[in-house]
Amino acid sequence: METFDYVIIGAGSAGSVLANRLSEDGTARVCVLEAGPSDWHPYIHLPAGFIKTFHMKSINWAYQQEVGPYTGGRSIYAPRGKTLGGSSSINGHIYNRGQRQDFDTWAQMGNRGWGYPDILPYFRRMERRVGEGDDTYRGRDGKLTVTTMDWQDPLCEAFMDGAVSLGIPRNPDYNGKIQEGVSYCQRTIQNGLRVSAATAYLHPARKRANVDVRTHAHVTGIVLEGKRAVGVRYHRGGKYGDPLEIRANKEVILSGGAYNSPQLLQLSGVGAPDLLKSHGIEVQHALAGVGEGLQDHYAPRSVARVKDIRTINEMRRGLSLWVEALKWATTRRGLLSLSPTMVYCFWRSGETAESSDLQLTFTPASYKEGVQGQLEDEPGMTVASWQQRPESRGYVRIRSADPFAAPIIQTNYLAEELDRRVVVAGMKLARRLLASEPLKPYYAYEDFPGPKVQSDDEFLAAATERGTTTFHPGCTCRMGPADAPWAVVDDQLRVHGLQGLRVIDASIMPRMISANLNAATLMIADKASDMIRGKTAPAAAKLEEYA
Repeated sequence: METFDYVIIGAGSAGSVLANRLSEDGTARVCVLEAGPSDWHPYIHLPAGFIKTFHMKSINWAYQQEVGPYTGGRSIYAPRGKTLGGSSSINGHIYNRGQRQDFDTWAQMGNRGWGYPDILPYFRRMERRVGEGDDTYRGRDGKLTVTTMDWQDPLCEAFMDGAVSLGIPRNPDYNGKIQEGVSYCQRTIQNGLRVSAATAYLHPARKRANVDVRTHAHVTGIVLEGKRAVGVRYHRGGKYGDPLEIRANKEVILSGGAYNSPQLLQLSGVGAPDLLKSHGIEVQHALAGVGEGLQDHYAPRSVARVKDIRTINEMRRGLSLWVEALKWATTRRGLLSLSPTMVYCFWRSGETAESSDLQLTFTPASYKEGVQGQLEDEPGMTVASWQQRPESRGYVRIRSADPFAAPIIQTNYLAEELDRRVVVAGMKLARRLLASEPLKPYYAYEDFPGPKVQSDDEFLAAATERGTTTFHPGCTCRMGPADAPWAVVDDQLRVHGLQGLRVIDASIMPRMISANLNAATLMIADKASDMIRGKTAPAAAKLEEYA
């Protein structure tokens, strides 16, 4: 039987970073198992290809959530990357770290070494920031290239001027000292091509003799001997492929993401005993928190019709699209180099909010109702608005003992009253932004939710009707002290009560952060790599606000 020092389950954002860091000294043998194929597909690397990869089941788990209490009877689509680079290979390229309070809260929940001064050095270490930024907060020589949107669009400029007219300042760097304000997006795109975790971390690591990356390797279980993880079972080639087993001398590392990591623990007999027994799975280790606590950002999208200017809706058709394709091929610029979101705005839902609790995005385009990622024929502009730190929590649970069956995903969007209040406040702010004075030359009328919607109850009904995921699931294998009934891993990301097994991905977040999750997931993996190797963490950042 083959044996490695580390077996990493999942070649996504976290797995790619770990493969690179754990193998860099050349002594440890590392095997990475990825259920999907290699990341060869051109749509992965073309930024505008996001719209295509959104539904490509060959590189996307394409999950469906359960109907929730505030989803209007709808099952919301939940894409996740199933290829090298994971969701960093199919996402909207956005680089957004979150606020310092997010990580200080993690530390206050009993997780030593996870406060903002502790994790900032890892953000700096991993990024190669191209553009504005205070080097107190930004890195310049890391592996992950971060650029700012270079598309200068009159609608985007008018939207930002509209934000300023409402008292929201321009902020040249929302990943710097403070997040609040409005600006063009920062993204992981370089020279018109996506920079995924695979291109930044995994592919360089694959050139090393001590790294073995196996695609089409669907893991079916973690092998436990007593209370120690010693190996992994997987099928080579998918459901009907050959069943194989490999061993780990040092550690098994689970980096499957917020849906697949708890699912695999449960399939391996680690989780809530009643759930496991109900599916005929022998309880290897009782751990009630596995799969519980799922959080995500829920976003209704407000749409206005546009006049007297071209939007992306028209530019992606006919001769215009061919012109844009030629522009990208020759200059790596233009429409095909864009992210789906162009402007970010962070603000507060009310005077009592201590820091920004709303995130709004602007795109000079509009999409077909109920079909995410498919542009409409008529011109429009869209503002998505969501609560940054939701209170509502759901769960991920196995549907059966079949490791090839999709898990049950129940996010419970808006179950908590605070979440409902904040999402309504976000929609009201979106309306004010779209109708602001600087946008008036281009603003025809509000299409959704529409002028008839005025009361809080009507706004909430509209959010229920059309809100969707922002593709930021986390918190299903939460990090916390051993005496916390919800905790799955400790602050070293070791599974409580087991040896030789860690979970390292967005599932370990104890609560949602004020951001898209990819940047923080990469940071988590980078920090964890030092823990695994026993390396001393970088000195905590010395910041004025902590003096």
